[in-house]
Amino acid sequence: MNYIRNRKSNLPFSLHDSRIMQIGVYKNTLSLKMDRIFKYVDDEEKWYNGIIEFTKIDIEECDIMVFNTPYGYEGEKSFSGRVLSFEEFKEQYPNAEFEVVTEGYCGYDTTFQGWIWQGENAPFFGIMRIWNMGDMIYQI
Repeated sequence: MNYIRNRKSNLPFSLHDSRIMQIGVYKNTLSLKMDRIFKYVDDEEKWYNGIIEFTKIDIEECDIMVFNTPYGYEGEKSFSGRVLSFEEFKEQYPNAEFEVVTEGYCGYDTTFQGWIWQGENAPFFGIMRIWNMGDMIYQI
């Protein structure tokens, strides 16, 4: 089933503790394969495997910030890390999973913050930024 989050809807889904297992970009659509999509109804939590699609993305405005230190700060007002396109991220971290800890939706900008896991290595912090003018479609 498809559920559409446009800028007028409020869906009962959460991605907190979900992991993005695979990232795909096809023309102006971003596809995220999720291990779990949580749904909350009547004080009950259920979860589903699924895919989330963002339509009408501007790929030039989408990226993943990869932090060198746990939260990217080596000192006051400093940043230690890299900003990667989705393609660069997939090349440099081919089997990585992005665990969503915090999700934010503001206008045309969606932000996921969380841990990037790669095998048995210790996770590192990352921020995924998605800019789209279309819908966010939950396919479960």
